[in-house]
Amino acid sequence: MALALFDLDETLIAGDSDYEWGAHLVAKGIVDAEFYESENERFYEEYLAGTLDVFEFLKFALQPLAKNSFEELCQLRDEYIEQRIKPIIKPKAMDLISKHREAGDHLVIITATNRFITEPTKDIFDIHDLIATEPEMKNGSFTGEVLGTPSFGQGKVTRLKEWLENTNHSLEGSYFYSDSRNDIPLLELVTHPIAVDADEKLSEHAEKCNWQQLKLK
Repeated sequence: MALALFDLDETLIAGDSDYEWGAHLVAKGIVDAEFYESENERFYEEYLAGTLDVFEFLKFALQPLAKNSFEELCQLRDEYIEQRIKPIIKPKAMDLISKHREAGDHLVIITATNRFITEPTKDIFDIHDLIATEPEMKNGSFTGEVLGTPSFGQGKVTRLKEWLENTNHSLEGSYFYSDSRNDIPLLELVTHPIAVDADEKLSEHAEKCNWQQLKLK
């Protein structure tokens, strides 16, 4: 049994789940539209450029979780999954996951997006485990703070190693599929690094390293 790791945004889905969540909050009138839309766009551009300050972003992105009840957030999340995530799932990504499932591999989504809004994707894709950025909760409510290391960039390596220490899995024969330059540290760690619909920097790096490149869009 090999470990098959999948990035979520722009890898399994043709979009960014954090960005789509922000757009959903704007559309539902949950946040100040002009400010939130502007900041959401700025952070997304910084992510694409590889210049994102993840802690600055999380301070922004986790505030709506702290300012709304868990029940209201769950309803918003249900709508968001149906309206914004399911329509952008890549059909070829489902085929890829099925291939690994049939091979008996252990499937894991590893994403920088927070667990609350990505938890349902585990079931949509029928994935065994999810490693995501953890929003802090106290007394049944989100605090707006992040718990532990954000699952972003080198943080994905840290979080994966923590997960491996608590499971019976290893990286022997492992796969990791990602689109992003931000995931090069983790791609360099696995046995089979695979660039999927890669951004320019990752595509260039993959070519130099003779990594496999796939197009799922």
